Amino acid sequence: MTKIYQAYQGYADLSDPMRVLAGAAAPMFSNKWPGWPDSLALRKMAAACEVFSCTQLTHQRPAFGIDSVEENGCTVSVHEEVIEQTPFCTLLRFSKSSNIEQPRVLLVAPMSGHFATLLRGTVATLLRDHDVYITDWHNARDVALSDGRFGFDEYVAHLIRFIETIGPGTHLVAVCQPTVAALVAVSLMAAERHSAQPASMTLMAGPIDTRINPTAVNHLAKSKPIDWFEKNLVSTVPGRYAGSQRQVYPGFLQLTAFMNMNLERHMKAFQNLYNYLVEGEVEKANTIKTFYAEYFAMSDLAAEFYLETVQSVFQDHALPLGELQALGRTVEPAAIRRTALFTVEGEKDDICAVGQTVAAQDMCSGIRPYMKSHHVQTGVGHYGVFNGRRWDNEIYPRLRDFIHSHH
Repeated sequence: MTKIYQAYQGYADLSDPMRVLAGAAAPMFSNKWPGWPDSLALRKMAAACEVFSCTQLTHQRPAFGIDSVEENGCTVSVHEEVIEQTPFCTLLRFSKSSNIEQPRVLLVAPMSGHFATLLRGTVATLLRDHDVYITDWHNARDVALSDGRFGFDEYVAHLIRFIETIGPGTHLVAVCQPTVAALVAVSLMAAERHSAQPASMTLMAGPIDTRINPTAVNHLAKSKPIDWFEKNLVSTVPGRYAGSQRQVYPGFLQLTAFMNMNLERHMKAFQNLYNYLVEGEVEKANTIKTFYAEYFAMSDLAAEFYLETVQSVFQDHALPLGELQALGRTVEPAAIRRTALFTVEGEKDDICAVGQTVAAQDMCSGIRPYMKSHHVQTGVGHYGVFNGRRWDNEIYPRLRDFIHSHH
């Protein structure tokens, strides 16, 4: 696998300059020179160059780019504020110029091959009515080996630490993969009667119990022993990076897996991009370009976290079976009593199917019924649960009302 990472890096070093040149050439072909008639051939050439330039992969986190938000009919400026930082994560706050006190929300971003900026739309929506913080996970290949390991326990410890930093009354919102770690963190805090237990916990489209309606992702995770995943998917960071010699699950392998799950849809998107560029449909083309600029920004995962998650969550089902150990203790969701619970699922989710997230409701038997709520959003897949029109207009109002009713 070390050789595969080196081969990928060699390919990137060779092809990236070609993509840069293609991106620079595209405007030259698309310009309408004085005295020259409009040329379909040149438009096609410009579109081909631009599409090729958009296929570049990067390991750099894009900017959130959230400078303002509409609040009570007024435009309020927003700036990013680093609250706390470890070698593996930054607790980032989107600080608003408004003095209105609002519920504090910790948005737990997935650590699954993309950066926290994948939740840019989620953040922008939450900011309308909340004081928003986010776990801005760092690329593992940029974390020095001397900074130690990062496994499932370290992930949970980060969440507890950040909840403590934000303080009592925090509302926890976890999206996809970190729903398990979020439930574990709150369970441990409840068991020790921690003073900073969250006021509410929202779990969105997460793999709480993957025995229910297993998806292709779930079947793949169980198709091989954990040794196979370690041997075939874990690699060593090349020597040129700060995390040299750290064992990781490379971002380019994760991206390949995601792309192959919906390969026809991605190919169609790039075909549409080409056609929009040729036809001069700039706005439609920019929408696709913006999505893939984010989608192709990759982040390596620490091997310990990846392998421990695959084994405990997807293979052993340790949490729903009551066998999960974290930070030296057995995890007991039934210990949660003070934290309200909201679970959200997407009807067409092919990553975390309907039933997998709502399983947390039964596991958290200590929470009173009036403090629990569940919503299945019709017509959306995995990303539609936390991004897009349905999220803005149908899911978010329910989440907002739930948080405010338990604040």
